[in-house]
Amino acid sequence: MKKEQVDDESKMEYCEAQFDQADDKKKATEGSISDLEKAIADAEGNIVTLKEEIDALGDGIRSLDKSVVEATEQRQEESSDHTSLMASNTAAKQLLDFAKNRLNKFYNPKLYKAPPKRELTDEDRATLAAGGTLAPTEAPGGIAGTGVTVLAQKADPGPPPAAPKEFKKKGEESNGIIAMIDLLIKDLDKEMTESEFTDKDAQGDYKTFMSDSASKRAEDSKMLTDKEGTKADLQASLQENGAAKDSAVKELMATEEYISSLHADCDWLIKYFDIRKEARTNEIDAMQKAKAVLSGADYSLLQTKAKKSFLRQ
Repeated sequence: MKKEQVDDESKMEYCEAQFDQADDKKKATEGSISDLEKAIADAEGNIVTLKEEIDALGDGIRSLDKSVVEATEQRQEESSDHTSLMASNTAAKQLLDFAKNRLNKFYNPKLYKAPPKRELTDEDRATLAAGGTLAPTEAPGGIAGTGVTVLAQKADPGPPPAAPKEFKKKGEESNGIIAMIDLLIKDLDKEMTESEFTDKDAQGDYKTFMSDSASKRAEDSKMLTDKEGTKADLQASLQENGAAKDSAVKELMATEEYISSLHADCDWLIKYFDIRKEARTNEIDAMQKAKAVLSGADYSLLQTKAKKSFLRQ
């Protein structure tokens, strides 16, 4: 009976220790599962947010590239218009200068500018030295023999003004025409100057825009790469946490099964441990007293107690 009591106490100690360990393990596993579920939920939310940000950055980069293409096309068109304007105005000025010079030849000979003399080549000099003659210089082509070949089409200025009815001398008429030509040349110069400034400003704005766009694209591209890397890390972490959660859930199930087996093995002993111990102690005590009686103790005392015990039963 003493050995049985020792066995019960050993079993009781084992059961209590195993319950404590199993409960601690269960709580720890449940805490790990809770932490993993939170980490998984956070990762999923962050992945959704990153995907939206990545899509927005991609749209922004594509929109920026489109703006760069459109700005480049616009700048090329503006530059082409400026070049055409400068060429046509230069040709118009040459034509007006030619007309003004022709008028001066007739009305103001002192202001007339003769065409530059023909520069003789070594071959020409050799021909003249041999008594030969040079081939005639080809007349300038272009508009009205001026040599001007490019002139942009201008808007129709409308019908010419009516000729004055009063009589004027030829010199007065020529001065008026020359003044009008000078005014036209001045207007052309003004238009060319304005076009130069406008084109210069447009080119400066274009360079600034291209520089800013390049910096913006580089910054957004780096940010896009970083976010894609972060998203990939989160996806890998999500996969790892998912696997860890599955493993923890299996471990929790195994712990709960073990606790269930402990209950099956230990609940009866734990419930009746104190009763069994008390009954066994009483029985051992009674047996020890019976042994003492057999060894010469007071039998009447034992008998009295036996009667009381019988009455209680």
